[in-house]
Amino acid sequence: MSDARNTSLTGAAPYDALLLLSFGGPEAPEDVVPFLENVTRGRGIPKERLREVGKHYFLFGGVSPINEQNRELLAALRKDFAEHGLGLPVYWGNRNWAPYLVDTLREAVADGHRRIAVLATSAYAGYSGCRQYRENLADALAALAAEGLPVPAVDMLRHFYNHPGFVEPMIDATLDALTRLPEDVRDGARLAFTTHSIPDTMAGSSGAPDDPARGRPGGAYVAQHLDVARLVATAVAERTGVRDRPWDLVFQSRSGAPHTPWLEPDICDHLEARHAEGDPAVVMVPIGFVSDHMEVKYDLDTEAAAKAAELGLPVARAATVGADPRFTAAVRELVLERAAAERGELVTRRALGTLGPGHDVCAVACCPNPRAPRPAAAER
Repeated sequence: MSDARNTSLTGAAPYDALLLLSFGGPEAPEDVVPFLENVTRGRGIPKERLREVGKHYFLFGGVSPINEQNRELLAALRKDFAEHGLGLPVYWGNRNWAPYLVDTLREAVADGHRRIAVLATSAYAGYSGCRQYRENLADALAALAAEGLPVPAVDMLRHFYNHPGFVEPMIDATLDALTRLPEDVRDGARLAFTTHSIPDTMAGSSGAPDDPARGRPGGAYVAQHLDVARLVATAVAERTGVRDRPWDLVFQSRSGAPHTPWLEPDICDHLEARHAEGDPAVVMVPIGFVSDHMEVKYDLDTEAAAKAAELGLPVARAATVGADPRFTAAVRELVLERAAAERGELVTRRALGTLGPGHDVCAVACCPNPRAPRPAAAER
């Protein structure tokens, strides 16, 4: 926790709305290829390849769970705000599928909103988890300007990976997953903290220019995940009494050219290695994800679970935070702390672990675009 004094969270001013900004996903089989075309736009990937890439969506009827989960989070945020007297409307927009970001911003400005706080459903530093969202915001704002509409000021809320409202639900979810293992392997179960794999070069350049982790292997992206994993593993050890329980940070959902180095090990390779080493069980803890969307449902619950069954290795998977009341309360807190800071007040920012609270405003050189520089909103 920072040592700032005179915390004053007296209201959301100067903000007049909150935007929940997410990735988006298909909601019918006919949506899958158009959705993937949105995701990969500009890369020249043929439709035949996109149909192959989208096979895991077709296993679930062409429906990604992410949109329904965002509807649940949206409702939970509105309920939390209302119960705490915070009269701040909450909007929802996606980068790659309806409701599209630009349409949501049109709606917000038509409703009279001019200063909008933005929560991205991505907890960590990195190009795809932060800067790309800000690039999409810049594109949407430029579209409003081209249409002659009012252009609101937008501010991104800080990364929340080490906020107690994110970490504590993950601790409880890990403890719950342990109880779902057979009792005779529970105490020996190893923890595998999972997150999205990204290219090594992108990982190394993640973070602010003055972040000590930037430029090191994994950069701020890996450093932040390791800090959260350590927090969860330590708390689980204390609450279970198993002090020497081993844990690892592993990766999933790799895509892209095989010759490009990405963060490893992959979760399925990791399960094979753990089985070969004689570990009796593994708990998969998806600390890199906010909700149980497709990359959790397929890559962990389907693909990794099948690998574990093939090996005869007992596994359990911890839930993500989703719309946990502690997380919705954390979002409210993040809005109020940022609003107080914008009013010039001293604010205490809650953060667990060793890295401290994240910055409010991204530097221009934060988490650079790996292909070519593009305009991004909410930076200076």
